[in-house]
Amino acid sequence: MTNNTESQDQTDGFHLVIDALKLNGIKNIYGLPGIPVTDLTRMMQTEGLRVISFRHEANAGNAAAIAGFLNGAKGVPGVCLTVSAPGFLNGLVALANATTNCWPMILISGSSEREIVDLQQGDYEEMDQLAIAKPLCKAAFRVLNAEDIGVGIARAIRAAVSGRPGGVYLDLPAKLFGQAMDAAAGKASLIKVVDPAPRQIPAPDAVKRALDLLKSAKKPLIVLGKGAAYAQADADIKALVEKSGIPYLPMSMAKGLLPDTHEQSASAARSFVLPEADVVMLVGARLNWLLSHGKGKTWGGKDHKAAGGQKFIQIDISPIEADSNVAIDAPLVGDIGSCVSALLAGMGANWAKPPAEWTGAVAERKNKNVAKMAETLAKDPTPMNYHSSLNVVRDIIKANPDALLVNEGANALDFTRSIVDMYKPRKRLDVGTWGVMGIGMGFAVAAAVESGQPVIAIEGDSAFGFSGMEVETICRYNLPVCIVIMNNNGVYRGDEKSYGGSSDPSPLVFVKGARYDKLMEAFGGVGVQASTPAELRRAMEEAIKSRKPTLINAIIDEGAGTESGRITSLNPTSAAKKK
Repeated sequence: MTNNTESQDQTDGFHLVIDALKLNGIKNIYGLPGIPVTDLTRMMQTEGLRVISFRHEANAGNAAAIAGFLNGAKGVPGVCLTVSAPGFLNGLVALANATTNCWPMILISGSSEREIVDLQQGDYEEMDQLAIAKPLCKAAFRVLNAEDIGVGIARAIRAAVSGRPGGVYLDLPAKLFGQAMDAAAGKASLIKVVDPAPRQIPAPDAVKRALDLLKSAKKPLIVLGKGAAYAQADADIKALVEKSGIPYLPMSMAKGLLPDTHEQSASAARSFVLPEADVVMLVGARLNWLLSHGKGKTWGGKDHKAAGGQKFIQIDISPIEADSNVAIDAPLVGDIGSCVSALLAGMGANWAKPPAEWTGAVAERKNKNVAKMAETLAKDPTPMNYHSSLNVVRDIIKANPDALLVNEGANALDFTRSIVDMYKPRKRLDVGTWGVMGIGMGFAVAAAVESGQPVIAIEGDSAFGFSGMEVETICRYNLPVCIVIMNNNGVYRGDEKSYGGSSDPSPLVFVKGARYDKLMEAFGGVGVQASTPAELRRAMEEAIKSRKPTLINAIIDEGAGTESGRITSLNPTSAAKKK
């Protein structure tokens, strides 16, 4: 009898992580290499994953978050990979933002060894990352043994995309990657998640309650939130709106679920329909600050705490969302696709349209406001302002409806949202629930990678500063991204004087005449300075046609813009009087 000295085929933690991700349909990894994940990024690329390497983890995290928004309904979260401690912390803002916005994202970070961290012995980048992450995301897991990698990744995926989606943290200590095990046993330990985001069917009595309330309405309104866009139940949502005949109001990232030019769109009459409506159906929209918490003068209440008297139907996958600010008369709990499908079935063939007095009043106010906006857009001031420059963007999007629009800033955000029409779902990506600045370049990279379509990023000059170095990433991967910076030399505006006789500029003012276009040229992209609408139009058309990384420095009036855009009222004022 002879001994078999041949070694068994083995695998290790590196390859088990990669195999588990690939098994579950993950194709793109957004991150930044370094200890202890440098070799992991190399191996990921070798094994066919696309690794998009950023200049800062915050931007990689934002990319992963918006990838989750675009693909989460298909059961695929966005994935961000970072180094330990500071890198992990840099990615944590994006993870918290993803959770707040209900976008499925997994932040995978390498970490220091447990025995040293737990005894606080001072390891390289020592930090109890799991404990820090837990309060800021939907779920957090740590894997210590190679045979548990399959379970850890499966749990992270299911937690991210099931129920109300959100951010998940997965902690992988450095020692895990080098652990070896039998290859066959390793393969058997992996889990392909089955039905990661199962349908949640609404109760029949809840569907009937909602339809009965809607049927009783004299002035009904539908509000579409970004959750409706995320759900990818586009055809049924369109059918519900059109079959009901009810005016609808899309929230910012729901624009394009139906074309903004749709006859039932009430966007241009927002300040009219909210206080006037008697029954409001919320589809994937939350009554948070973006909707004035469902009360106050926005809704016809006598003060900021008073409700306006509307009755609400709320479609949401989370039952605890109901009654969060005002009473919800008809909560409809389930996934949006199932809820909308059930409503359509319950409406039958002879659903009565809303009274003509209501739809006529909405149309009259809408047409009046559209005509007023058209007059403003037709003006051609020198220098350009937000309206004259964004009129160009409006035309470019109309001519290229498949392009994705990324948008951030204060005034740049507000004006773009109200001026630029969207025609297809999930084409507008912006700051979301938190209104956080810095999402721009991360979102732009992921939008291009995930869709393969041209991306137009409309950026305030202040907002661009948070992630501007990622233009190198855009150039390195040769992505079809056209960045338009609304340059008015400052935060909100650039004409503010300094205070207290200081020789320093105002805290809100930037370097005058900054040439952001030269930054793009430094990395091999196309840089253009545009001072007129005609110059802006030519540059944008060429960028779309060429698909080359392009940055357009659009010079606008430095006096254009207002403090904090449309949320000036949120700025506290001092009650103290100086003597």
